[in-house]
Amino acid sequence: MTLDKLPIGKSAIVTKVGGEGELRLRLLDMGIIPGTEITIHKIAPLGDPIEIRIRGYELTLRIEDAKSIEVGGKEDKK
Repeated sequence: MTLDKLPIGKSAIVTKVGGEGELRLRLLDMGIIPGTEITIHKIAPLGDPIEIRIRGYELTLRIEDAKSIEVGGKEDKK
């Protein structure tokens, strides 16, 4: 499942960070790396952007960027 499909308040583990070039590097630099727990905190009234909680801070992402981040259940953490 991709991050944009995760419901508000639910947590998951990042399994893969997709995208290419600068987008992928930017996501990795923000701490979105495989094995990290991520929670959907808020969704904007019109559905874009979303606010996530990762590594103890809040981060806002566009839905298009969230589609390139694959997540799984907490039991998938390795």
